[in-house]
Amino acid sequence: MKKIMLLGSGELGKEFVIAVKRLGQYVVAVDSYNHAPAQQVADEREVINMLDGEELDRIVAKHKPDIIVPEIEAIRTERFYDYEKQGIKVVPSAKAANFTMNRKAIRDLAAKELGLKTAQYEYANSLVELIAAVNIVGIPCVVKPLMSSSGKGQSVIKTESDITKAWDYAQEGKRGDYTEVIAEAFVKFNSEITLLTVTQKNGNTLFCPPIGHRQERGDYQESWQPAEINTEYLKEAQTMAAQVTKALTGEGIWGVEFFLADDGVYFSELSPRPHDTGMVTLAGTQSFSEFELHARAVLGLPIPEITLERVGASAVILADKEGVTPTYIGLENAMNQKRSDIRIFGKPVTRPYRRMGVALTYDKVGSDITKVKERAMEIAGMVKVETT
Repeated sequence: MKKIMLLGSGELGKEFVIAVKRLGQYVVAVDSYNHAPAQQVADEREVINMLDGEELDRIVAKHKPDIIVPEIEAIRTERFYDYEKQGIKVVPSAKAANFTMNRKAIRDLAAKELGLKTAQYEYANSLVELIAAVNIVGIPCVVKPLMSSSGKGQSVIKTESDITKAWDYAQEGKRGDYTEVIAEAFVKFNSEITLLTVTQKNGNTLFCPPIGHRQERGDYQESWQPAEINTEYLKEAQTMAAQVTKALTGEGIWGVEFFLADDGVYFSELSPRPHDTGMVTLAGTQSFSEFELHARAVLGLPIPEITLERVGASAVILADKEGVTPTYIGLENAMNQKRSDIRIFGKPVTRPYRRMGVALTYDKVGSDITKVKERAMEIAGMVKVETT
């Protein structure tokens, strides 16, 4: 049995804890607030500010974990290098966690070191620098904080009057003390996919069937598997994903995002952990869910293959206001739908557009994925979040 310290205890962490508990492991779930979703199913919990390096050191020394699994970006990841020197396994690796928590590091690795096709980009550390960056990459363009998640602080500049608003919004949405932003030229893509990629300690790098997704406000709203992509583009994406994960080193599941355009595949972003769009795998779309795959890879257990078992779709259940002690209206109706399921995350506090659960639905391989997607959205719409 290994002692695993999970840093970040949201809905993705909760499913990961369930997966490793089924394999007989011990989990300490850490978050910035109490009763976070993963803490509800873990053996122990800690509530700290993970951007406080001394606090992070304190709980690592207290629990002496065998494995540290980051679930979020807002962590003093530079401490991970020291933990590795102490003999603690960091997932996928200290290098991967440090590079991917900062868009600058991962973008420069992909574009400059590995030569992957990406959107043109420039960095800016002030409003004046952002104005200059926008003049280089052109309008429209996308502005993102170097450190953020779930689309926070991300906006599209459509006119020069949007530049100041984009800078202010990026500063509001950033995580940690990184003020720098990235301005990306707008790629005229036809669709975007997440390619879940699994690196193994003693096995080949494996790829899940591609996942399509739709975002609003920079945040995932629905996903489906498999996404439509031609064979040539899929091979191109797999090659890129293999290159970048190999360069970052380590074992685990990675959410590698790509734009599919008329002129080929563009590398977009990468997360070294289960991906929110991958919640569709909870519908049994593949032989192992992304959380089961992550658990096996983290523990060094073999994954012989990943196969598509069903087509499926997921759609998020959102809160519409601030509140506490949420209750869920409409579950009976939603769960009366065939070939479907509901997962409630267990978050104790709501706010507008916060993900509180997900609707899942599936059908046999070869079924019309459009109809499956529509059914997922219909089921999600049946559930309403009420608070006190």
